[in-house]
Amino acid sequence: MEQLRWGTPDRLRNLLCELVSWRSMTLTDGEREFPIKVQGKLQELRYFQENPGHLSLHGADLGRRFLTGLYQCDAEETIVLLSHFDTVNTEEYGDLEEFAYQPEELTKLLFNRIAELDGDAQKDLTSGEYLFGRGTMDMKMGLAMHMQLLEKATIEKWPINILLLTVPDEEVNSSGMRAAITKLLELKDKYNLIYKLFLNGEPVFTQEPGDRSFYVYSGSIGKIMPSALFYGKETHVGEPLSGITAPYIASFLTQLMEWNSTLQERVKGESTPLPVTLQQKDLRLDYSTQTPYRSSALYNVFLMERNAEEIMGLFEKVAIDAAEACNQAYKDVCLKQSVKPVGEVRVLRYEDLQTYAVRKFGIQFLEERKAQVQANTNWDDREKSLRIADNLMIECQELAPAIVLLFAPPYYPAVNSSDNELVKNCVQYVMEKGLEKFNLPVQQVHYFNGISDLSYVNYQDEGEGWTAFKANTPVWGNSYSIPFDEMAQLNAPVLNVGPFGKDAHKRTERLHIKSAFEEVPSLVEEMIKMITKSTNHCVY
Repeated sequence: MEQLRWGTPDRLRNLLCELVSWRSMTLTDGEREFPIKVQGKLQELRYFQENPGHLSLHGADLGRRFLTGLYQCDAEETIVLLSHFDTVNTEEYGDLEEFAYQPEELTKLLFNRIAELDGDAQKDLTSGEYLFGRGTMDMKMGLAMHMQLLEKATIEKWPINILLLTVPDEEVNSSGMRAAITKLLELKDKYNLIYKLFLNGEPVFTQEPGDRSFYVYSGSIGKIMPSALFYGKETHVGEPLSGITAPYIASFLTQLMEWNSTLQERVKGESTPLPVTLQQKDLRLDYSTQTPYRSSALYNVFLMERNAEEIMGLFEKVAIDAAEACNQAYKDVCLKQSVKPVGEVRVLRYEDLQTYAVRKFGIQFLEERKAQVQANTNWDDREKSLRIADNLMIECQELAPAIVLLFAPPYYPAVNSSDNELVKNCVQYVMEKGLEKFNLPVQQVHYFNGISDLSYVNYQDEGEGWTAFKANTPVWGNSYSIPFDEMAQLNAPVLNVGPFGKDAHKRTERLHIKSAFEEVPSLVEEMIKMITKSTNHCVY
């Protein structure tokens, strides 16, 4: 039998370190080059030399690409191995930044800087059980493991199809995964595949500080960003009550949104984190003695079972309460100062603002204003969303003072397969094998709490609640969109089994060596083989 390139823990470790050394921060040249390098590694496998058409790069956006590698046997059942290869930046490493992508070297160097680490990181470093570095945990180890599994499938001729999919941009907008949806459907039709399971390799995230438990995830938490444009009435600072400032209006909504438990969900004994403000700022770019009358805020809300329409409904209720409190406080001040109020703050959705603007100026006006904003390459989709709403309000100031409610990208729908029979069997199998083989207690978590690209498969929303996202996202259909209809066609269950690690997105990001190179690859391989035994026509 052909020798496995990545078939031992040491060889798998070397593969990981090579993948980590290929810098691939989101929105960099390294991210664009990375899948080409992975393709080159997989082209070394005999299977892809004999079947070159099964290994392909596909376009995403901004010159970025995702990679698919298909091992196909005589079966139709297919397991999709999903990973992302982009990483967050490395500024926090300071003078060790050049070693952030060299795990072996960084881990050794940290012994000379151990006093700079927190107690838990110090303990893990001295234990010798962890490998430090950017991307070791999140999530190039998942990709390395999938490459090992794909290689084994091709050499051992597993009686189930394996489709490796690795994508860019998970850390920002998931444009790679959103672009991959259509390609998954194309491959399904082209090769007559039946997607049996979407298996992600995101790492195990602790549920609380100090948590050392190992988890498998039968779903992935959702994330949405309800946002607001605050439009007041401008005035000179010498006549403050001749207007109303946007920061004043914003303060009422932000206080009610921050840590608001009505936007928290509890499902299957698990809870979403409380909402929090991700950004709040003045839209004015210069200083003057004119009071600030345009500002914005982005709020982060996690989801489990709610959809976009439900979140917008809750957001609107909170905003109405905030506007009422703002109006009353403002009236009280005006009364004390014997000044007539300039108006009452109203609440409207972006879709209502857009309809109003079109009635006033026509559809061409709307398209021109959107195009002007989209032409600014210095603004990301969040900034563009706010600026489009701002452009419309500038021309519709009779609606002010107002709070305009909208959604800003990205949107990650929640997904869950806890009640799926195959997933139940997989979870039970990993639990039993973990104890039996490694004395490793394994627990199930229903929603992966780190956000993942699994959000874009197996989409289920009978009420079409996603239409509220489409209607209230100013950049929809231009620089941002989600293929909801296509996602619904990828109706195979989801599961996430990845290595244990700590401190994702921190300078102390680290990977548990035994978990990564011995335990999890073995458990995932045996789980896949268990799945092949469960198929009607295959006997492993």
